[in-house]
Amino acid sequence: MAAKKQKKQRVEFDLSKLQGDDRAAMAQMYEETLKDFREGSIVPGKVLEVRGSEVVVDIGYKSEGVIPAREFENVEQIKPGDVFEVLLEGIEDEEGMVILSKERAEQQRRWQQVLDTYKEGAVVEGVVRSRVKGGMIVDVGGVESFLPGSQMDIGPVHDPDAYVGKTLEFKILKINGDRRNIVLSRRELLEERRRDKKRELLSNIKVGQVRRGVVKNITDFGVFVDLDGMDGLLHVTDMSWGRVNHPSELASVGQELEVVVLDVNIERERVSLGLKQKTPNPWDNIEAKYPVGSRLRGRVMNIVPYGAFVELEPGVEGLVHVSEMSWTKRIVRVADVLKVGDEVDVVVLSVNREEQKIALGMRQTEVNPWDGVRERYPIGARITGQVRNLTSYGAFVELEDGIDGMVHVSDMSWTRKINHPSEVLKKGDTVEAVVLEVDPENQRISLGLKQAQEDPWASISSRYRVGQMVSGKVSKLASFGAFVSIEEGIDGLVHISQISDDRVEKVKDVLKVGDEIQARIVRIDPVERKIGLSIKAAGVPDEEFEVKEEMLEGLRPGEDLVDLAGAFDAAFSQTQKEEEWHPGDRSGKDRESPRK
Repeated sequence: MAAKKQKKQRVEFDLSKLQGDDRAAMAQMYEETLKDFREGSIVPGKVLEVRGSEVVVDIGYKSEGVIPAREFENVEQIKPGDVFEVLLEGIEDEEGMVILSKERAEQQRRWQQVLDTYKEGAVVEGVVRSRVKGGMIVDVGGVESFLPGSQMDIGPVHDPDAYVGKTLEFKILKINGDRRNIVLSRRELLEERRRDKKRELLSNIKVGQVRRGVVKNITDFGVFVDLDGMDGLLHVTDMSWGRVNHPSELASVGQELEVVVLDVNIERERVSLGLKQKTPNPWDNIEAKYPVGSRLRGRVMNIVPYGAFVELEPGVEGLVHVSEMSWTKRIVRVADVLKVGDEVDVVVLSVNREEQKIALGMRQTEVNPWDGVRERYPIGARITGQVRNLTSYGAFVELEDGIDGMVHVSDMSWTRKINHPSEVLKKGDTVEAVVLEVDPENQRISLGLKQAQEDPWASISSRYRVGQMVSGKVSKLASFGAFVSIEEGIDGLVHISQISDDRVEKVKDVLKVGDEIQARIVRIDPVERKIGLSIKAAGVPDEEFEVKEEMLEGLRPGEDLVDLAGAFDAAFSQTQKEEEWHPGDRSGKDRESPRK
């Protein structure tokens, strides 16, 4: 309250109290300032007295002014007689005192100094003071300027607070004198300097140069390296002589690299870089380093459907084809026998330096079990083995670990036509067979089951004779007759003309499978494995029986229909076709459309 009363007191100052030079200087100041006291002008002021939180200042006017102590950096150091510039904000207030401000005078002087020193487009240095909505406040020569957030850097700024307190360079975008506002940009300055550096870099960079750069960005196809002026692309294929699955395996953002310039495109402003080119190509002397036949150890780097790539040294890989992995096993999936990272022994099979390919083999590191197989399994030898697998055409029998022999369906029975091996065999069966053929080059051994058994047709003539009466069971019907089983594995054919004395239009009208019949043997051919039967002749007394020409119809030598080695299949096939294509009369009069 006392301070407020003091403020209202008018201070009178008498020049007569000053002595000598002070009186002359103050008189001159009065003379100059009295000429033009305008509000908003900057005038010199002299400290008359420091009163607590106020400083009384004389500007040479008829009344003095009071400036708050907070406008001084250190009011304790202020003493009467100190002279400094103040801003005349008002001629008189309600108490009759002039209104002064030292702080605003300094701001105006600084603003004017900035206007006199810098123009739009000029580069200035400033201190980032604080973060505000939409950007930052920057102190430029004592004047607060605005830096929009979009103008802080070339790329996105994720942490603006990290810039606070830093002294940086900026470009002045706009100066508004009326609003005393300055807009800055750091981004434009950086981009302009980067363009200058790019032009300089493109004018100096040459293919083959080694330059240092910093990894700026990593993609799936390569790495972008900042060459201090522009970015160059280091493609993944030029990072290493060896296999690189992803560029991040060899580089990280911010890492400094020394790279070789591979290509420069001035028009498109593109530079291609290489890292592996700094070291010799390991393929240059590959034939001498890895001669054919040499045995090596390597590490599985990649697995593909057709094989595995094995690294022999950094930058050098060879392919082990799936067919070169085992002498005996048929490998369907490489992953079943190998995995990435496995250490394996291999043998070099071939080298192609131009195409940078090396063929390797794993099985060549082991003894080939097919060597000497002819001596171990000579033709005609009897063997015992276990059925390992069945196919549509035969069965594989294991002779020893890794060695299989194959029994074809045609070599499974002397008497039956086997359509599928499952008719007589199953996995796991132990069988006895005879070696028929040995082919170690193609890794094949042919076996025969029937050859290990006595051929019933070899002694057929000693068991049966023409004219003999036999009993049997109908095993299959065909359009041309019926097959009758007279003993295990031995069938005879009753031609349709020999079934009955009456005319038979269809065999199935008279006979059916399973019928027990009696018949006479009218023909035996052990070479062609044929027996002809006649039901009609069974009714003829033994002493009157004789083979007549009509009894041999359909039983002539060489006729396929009665070749019993294939007769069952032919009979079944023909009967099925007749039933599908001729469901009515065989003459075709009642023919219908074929079944789908």
